[in-house]
Amino acid sequence: MSYAVDFATVSTTGLESSPVADALAGLRANEARYFKNKYDHVFTVEPASDAAETVGWVSRILEEERGIVISAPALEATEFEVEGIRMAYVFYESGLSINVMYALDEAGKRAVGFKLSDGMDVPEELGAFKFARQKSKLAGTIRGSYFVIKNEY
Repeated sequence: MSYAVDFATVSTTGLESSPVADALAGLRANEARYFKNKYDHVFTVEPASDAAETVGWVSRILEEERGIVISAPALEATEFEVEGIRMAYVFYESGLSINVMYALDEAGKRAVGFKLSDGMDVPEELGAFKFARQKSKLAGTIRGSYFVIKNEY
């Protein structure tokens, strides 16, 4: 069942099994607020089991581009298009959020972004990345990194 993320009232719905559920819920709400404010898009997620195609697409890009396989189970995912950009998000039990920004125009930007919830360690599979910090009223301190996608997906 899909769930429209409310950034006014942060909820751990769907993320309860995460050891950093409150921080992950704040991170998810932070993304929802961004897309509502920038694109007037309602950020709606569904259980990862119902979004196998999206989770598979993100996993394929990670593995083929950088040989990365995320060990934590995926809890939720979403995929949508805004202003010619295909966006996909996967939220993992560890507190990790991965997004793929994939411009439909070949000349556009394509990248994978990682965000770590407050209170979680950097996953071993992402140890090669340097993470920048940003403050969020909804999510506390978010650590983020990214890489540019080189191939076609």
